[in-house]
Amino acid sequence: MRRRTTIPTNTRIERDSAPRIMIYDYHQDDPRKCTSAKLEKFHLAQPLYTLRQIPRSAIVLNPVSNKTLSFQDRPIIQQHGLVALDCSWNQADEILQANIRGDSRRLPTLLAGNPTSYSSRGRLSTAEALSAALIIIGFDDRARQLLGIFKWGETFLTLNREPLREYMKTPPDQLRVREREYFPTA
Repeated sequence: MRRRTTIPTNTRIERDSAPRIMIYDYHQDDPRKCTSAKLEKFHLAQPLYTLRQIPRSAIVLNPVSNKTLSFQDRPIIQQHGLVALDCSWNQADEILQANIRGDSRRLPTLLAGNPTSYSSRGRLSTAEALSAALIIIGFDDRARQLLGIFKWGETFLTLNREPLREYMKTPPDQLRVREREYFPTA
């Protein structure tokens, strides 16, 4: 008997204030393990079918970006949205170096909580990356809603509780220092 996954309804999220979440999927991962496919299935993220659909002013989560996401990006994300690029970590270097629309930001260093990359620095799933970004910009309830459809969602939050709490309050120019406090060789 297959277990049904339900979206947690205990958190009340107003559509008007929550940012638009979009995902461009390169279709390189196993569809059964793909977190972006599950987010789209539960209508928690909007799929983008071409890179041209990425809004020019949206914040794009890109781990090779020179700029780090901070709480100061909240107004931009509220107005233009948050985009995740879903690709295989094995091919990420080539793909993410391409000129992609939007304003790219990398996340501060965090540990993965998913079973595939558990406890690996920075090798987050798409769901983890989106949730971390939402927490950093102050949408904790929305982040918990995204992670709530995964068995390991709470594990990610537990592993990164302290760093996320600090990243939420840290100005962009101080983020590198804060990262080194939690992850000395990062």
